[in-house]
Order: sequence, then C-alpha cells, then structure tokens
Amino acid sequence: MEKESELIRRCIEAACQSKESVEKWRRQRRTLERLPSHLSQSLLRNLLRRRLLFPSLLEVFKYSVEEIDLRGENSVDAEWMAYLSAFRYLRSLNLGDCHRINNSAVWSIVGMTSLKEVDLSRCMKVTDAGVKHLISISTLEKLWISETGVTANGVALLASLKNLSVLDLGGLPVTDSALNSLQALTKLRYLDLWGSKISNQGALVLQRFPKLSFLNLAWTNVTRFPNLSALECLNMSNCTIDSILEGNGDKAPLLKLVCAGATFMNEAEAFLYIKTSSLSLLDVSKSSLSRFGVLADMKMLEHLDLSSGTMGDDSVEMVVCIGANLKNLNLSSTRVSSVGIGILVGHVPKLENLSLSHTAIDDVALSYIGLMPSLKVIDLSNTNIKGFFLQPGTESHVDSTLTALQSLSYLESLNLEHTQVRDPDLHPLLSCKKLSHLSLKCASLTDATLHLLSSLPKLTTLHVRDAVLTTNGLDAFSPPTTLRVLDLMGCWLLTEDAISQFLKKHPQVEIQHEIVQNLSTEHQTLSNRLSTSQQSLKGPQRNKKQGNLPMPECFVDQRLKYNREELLALQFSPLSLQSPHDAGSVIPNV
Repeated sequence: MEKESELIRRCIEAACQSKESVEKWRRQRRTLERLPSHLSQSLLRNLLRRRLLFPSLLEVFKYSVEEIDLRGENSVDAEWMAYLSAFRYLRSLNLGDCHRINNSAVWSIVGMTSLKEVDLSRCMKVTDAGVKHLISISTLEKLWISETGVTANGVALLASLKNLSVLDLGGLPVTDSALNSLQALTKLRYLDLWGSKISNQGALVLQRFPKLSFLNLAWTNVTRFPNLSALECLNMSNCTIDSILEGNGDKAPLLKLVCAGATFMNEAEAFLYIKTSSLSLLDVSKSSLSRFGVLADMKMLEHLDLSSGTMGDDSVEMVVCIGANLKNLNLSSTRVSSVGIGILVGHVPKLENLSLSHTAIDDVALSYIGLMPSLKVIDLSNTNIKGFFLQPGTESHVDSTLTALQSLSYLESLNLEHTQVRDPDLHPLLSCKKLSHLSLKCASLTDATLHLLSSLPKLTTLHVRDAVLTTNGLDAFSPPTTLRVLDLMGCWLLTEDAISQFLKKHPQVEIQHEIVQNLSTEHQTLSNRLSTSQQSLKGPQRNKKQGNLPMPECFVDQRLKYNREELLALQFSPLSLQSPHDAGSVIPNV
C-alpha cells in the first residue's frame, strides 16, 4: 500500500507540475468520474496550491469531488460558483474569507440537494438577500455566516433550516427577538453568538435547544443564564459573570469552560451551579479571578490557563490539589517564582506543556522543572534564567544549569528567548534527542551555538535571533538533515552572499532574515518592472539580442576589520544610530 500511495502521489504531482501538464490531460477530455473522491480532492487541492486551478477546469471534477475548501481565495467569485453548482455529489463547501463572494454568487448553489455544509465566514458582501438563497437548500446541516453583512432579520429567516446542527452567527447583531425565532432548530448542537446583542432575558431561549452542547457567548452582555442539561463547552470570554448555568435539575456535564478576560462579580456564586468535577479544560487567563479555591474540586482537569492573572506562589497549592491529570499548565505573566515551581514537583506526573514566560523564575526553577518527567513543551522566554550559577567570591561559572533538562527524555520544544544563556551553557541540550523546536534570542550567542546545535538529530525549527553570527560561521554550519526552518532575524553581521550560498548548499532549509525579506520584495518589484517593460516592446525590438550587462564592483565589507566585541560596541554606540547627514558625511553618487 505504501508503494501504491507513493505512486499515486507522484502521479498527482506530475499532473499539477505546470500549466502545460494540466492543459495536456484537460485537452484529452479525460473526466474524473471513476476516480475515488479522496484522490480527486487531493488533485484539486494540489492544483489550488500551485495556482493552476481556474473556473472552467472545475468542470472535470463535478462527478467525483465531495468536499471543496476555497477559504481565503480572493479570486473566487460568481463565475467559480456557477461551475460549482454543477457538482452532483458536493457535500461541503468552504468559502470563508472569499471577499468577492456576494449574494449573486450564493444564488448559484440554490437547490443543491447534496449540500450539507456551507462556510461563508467573513464574506462581507453576503447579506440578508444571500440568506434567502441559502434557506432553499433544505439539506443544510452546518452553516457558518459569522462576520458577514447579515442582520437580525436575516438570522430570523434561518428558522426554516430544520436540519441545522451547527450554526455560527459570531459577530452578527443577533437580538433576543432573532434568537427567539430560531426555537424551531431543535437539532442544534453548536451555536456561536459571540459579539451579539443577546441579553439575560434572551438567553432564557437557550433552554429550547435540548441538544445544545457548544455555546459561545463571548463579548456579549449576558451575565447569567439557565441550566442547559446537554452543554459540554461554554465560552464566556470578556463577559461580566454573575452566575453560570443557574437552575434546578441535573447539572450540565460541562467539559470545557473558557472565561478569558472575564470579570467575576461573585466568584463563589459564578461556579456554584457548575459540575466542576467533570471539567477537563479551564481558561481564566486575563480574568479577575483571585480566589483559586474554586479549583479544588476540578480533579479531572487536563488543561489549565491562569496566564496574565493574579496567581502567585501562595496559591500554587490549589494547582497541586488537581495536578494528577494536568497535561497543560500556563502560568505566563503571573506572580509565580521559582519557589512556586518547586511546590509543583511530584504533583504533576502527566504534565506535558509548561509555560512560564514573563515570570520571575530563575535558574533554580530549572532544577525543579527537570523533575517533571513527562514534559514535552517548555516556554521559559523573558525570564531571569542565566544558564549558569556564579561560584561564591568569583566571577567564573560552574556547569550549565540547563543540565537539569537532560532528564526530560520527551522534550520536543524549548523557548529560551530573551534569557541570558551563552554558547557553553547550551551544551547539555545535546542530550535531548527528541528536541525538534528550539528558540533563542540573545546578543551573547555566537557561531559556536550553530556548531553545537548541528548535532541535534531531530531539530526541525531553529530560531537564533539577534546573535553575533558571522558569514564564516554560517558557511561552516552543517544543519541536521531534519532542519526545515532557520530563523536568523536580527543577526546583522550576515551578508547577502553568505545567506545565498547557504541556501544553495541546503535548499531544504527556509531561512528567515531581513535580507531574505528585502530580496523577495526587490525581486517582486523587478519582476513587475520587467513585465511592464516587456509589454512596451514592439516588433523588431523584441528580437534584439541583449548585451551582457557589466557586473557592479563589490563593496568591501568594512565590518571585517573588527572583532566581535568591537562590533557589539559599535552596534549600541550612539554614533551607529546617527544618519550620514548628521555626521557631516556626503553620500556618493552610485
């Protein structure tokens, strides 16, 4: 099967190789009626990715494709929709962020009996008139029309789509009256009303949806709403909360609760009616929550986000109480220090993702983190970590504090940006054989870092920003065979030639650097100019043989005269920020 899959993949790539290859099999009038749906969709995706798909070419897929994802394609318009309307077995159509889609374009899919899912999110030109076209598709089960031009009146029209189980009305001016009109949609399981005009009174209508399991009320004026017996996921981000799921009867089996940026009027009452013992995800980041005793009963919690809140070392004990099943813990931008991390040790055996960015932790915390054996992703950016301890009474440092991470055999991602680690401090990371993502950003790092990290066998993404890397260092760097992204933003000593040579030697690696961005912009500008000039050429002028243009003389890189310390001094010198005019120099004519 693997050989067959490889053969099919190569066939699809060959068919999408160029405009000529596409035109070749298109002219042969070969239809794709007998091609399995998943292969037709794969071919369609490849054509779209390579910008080889055009409206009339869609015709060859009309009997085989069942799902089409065109989101973000600005070229999609009414002409595309006219061809799509002929697709006999089309079940799912995603047109999200297709800004040329309007009411007339939506009219093309009227009466498609096989269509069950339509996504028109952020198609601003679709209004109530477009909804009138959509309600003619009685088979619709899932509809996304968030951030469109639909009004409350248009929302009320959706009541005729009795089979809807998913309805996204996010960002629309849905009123209490409009929501009341949708009571007939008894099959609804997913309802998104973020940014709507729903009030507490209108929220009472939600009880009429007996199967509702997902509800988004973020950025609304709803402060309390009744018990919904089937609700599993609730989002009340940026709301003012009095009480959630208030009422008699069985408590909702809530699994996920998101209250990011929320203001709790009464913290005890807010969680009083929630069956907290069933929660697996809680996000109270950037919220006003200050009493963390509510966490005590959340024994099944796997994902906890307390970032940008008031959590401190004195409250970490509440996390300890529920740490047995925790897999993701976000304490970024809190008052937690190394002392608090020490309290967690031994109580979070399943923790895989730990974020401590923008906290007061230092190298002591590393020794505690090394005792959390299941960790895969660690974010230590913007902390006080130095990477070493100073010996008392001396200025020399002992072994790297990152040695503590050698015991983390599952570590895959590590972020040390905006810390004070230096080249020799990174040596212990060579023991992290599964490390695939590493982020560094420090002016103390040099070519030695690149040389050292070349030994990581599974490294796929490497960020070494604002480092003192030289052209010789980059030239000598032999990246791991797995490396795909090398971010060197802010490494200002690197030259265009050095980066170009590296890309030639290692074409599989994508380099991110200011020079690469500038080259891309200049290349695009040059291509546009050449295209314009070629169009202006006429007759015999096109046949004239162009002479070889003289190569410009290379400038001598004056930075080669300085060593690293002198370059760093120059970089932060006030003179280096002074313009040529301020210095009294004259810009030579080029």
